[in-house]
Amino acid sequence: MPKRTRAGVLVALAAAGLAAGTVLAQPAGAATKAPGFLAAADLPPHLTSSWTAGKVTAGLPETVEADRCLGKVLNDDRGSWHREFRTDLDAHAVQVSVESSTTGAAKGRVARLDKDIRSCAARTEKADPDLKVTFKDYGTLPVEEGAHLYGLHTQTSYGATDVRLLAVGRDGRTVTVVDWGRMGGFKDAPVKAFKKTATKAVEKLH
Repeated sequence: MPKRTRAGVLVALAAAGLAAGTVLAQPAGAATKAPGFLAAADLPPHLTSSWTAGKVTAGLPETVEADRCLGKVLNDDRGSWHREFRTDLDAHAVQVSVESSTTGAAKGRVARLDKDIRSCAARTEKADPDLKVTFKDYGTLPVEEGAHLYGLHTQTSYGATDVRLLAVGRDGRTVTVVDWGRMGGFKDAPVKAFKKTATKAVEKLH
């Protein structure tokens, strides 16, 4: 099996390093009540393996904290929660939701996420010349205050490929991010099914 690319480390390490169901200590200042989260059945169906969902957990997993596309924006607020998902094969996902202090702050977080995701390909290539990263904008979804879908395809100099779908949505003061990934290219990305996943993620927040 080909190596996973480093740009796909978020979903790969989430499955390998944190067992499903593991609960982290709640950080000081974290929101006392989590928003609603996706269930395993809400993820795009995998052809040969079912999804398993971990517990909704306060804070961020280390993989998100270190992620070049998401970490800078999501790291600056402790009112955050996450849930990790895995299959028995090569597909993995994580949902992160953050409660902002005001609606204006939530709007600002969405704008900063959009900026960081759009620039992530160029920043990744600059940090690691062995990687070639292609960005796609899959547009918006009319759910609550809106959701936006993005895609990233990463190829290493030795030929391994990794595809990642990201959705950023908002309902009032709550911003949610769904990050899905697997080995392969854009042709392997279940964009139509992921749009349904993103819509449910926002609908379930409140």
